[in-house]
Amino acid sequence: MTTCVAIARRSGSESLSPEDASRVGAMRRLARARLKYCGLQTMSDDVAIIVSELFTNAILHSGGTQITFAMTVRDGSLRISVRDGMPGNAEIHSVDGEAETGRGLSLVASLVDARHGTWGVSDAGATTWCSIPC
Repeated sequence: MTTCVAIARRSGSESLSPEDASRVGAMRRLARARLKYCGLQTMSDDVAIIVSELFTNAILHSGGTQITFAMTVRDGSLRISVRDGMPGNAEIHSVDGEAETGRGLSLVASLVDARHGTWGVSDAGATTWCSIPC
């Protein structure tokens, strides 16, 4: 399953438009529906968080105007990818206890690790992905 969505171009600390903010929830619902269709509902909570974090990062940090979300089940693994088309590696950052943001990729890494999967970036950083055994 693959879907592309257009997003508004943002600059710096500009807030998300309500339409773009709602796209994150739509991608979560789409991921949950696909997991249910594949009989993988037990993964739904973790996958919903992963999708939320990866998609939010793409909206907030890419500077692009299109995001492609893909989720496939193949050879016993679930692969999730979010492509924003803009180069630049997603990295886990250290944040202090008072920070309100900056923990998304750390959360993704923890959830993927707990399920014995892997995550990374490809296409010169334009795609962030994870692979989780089913």
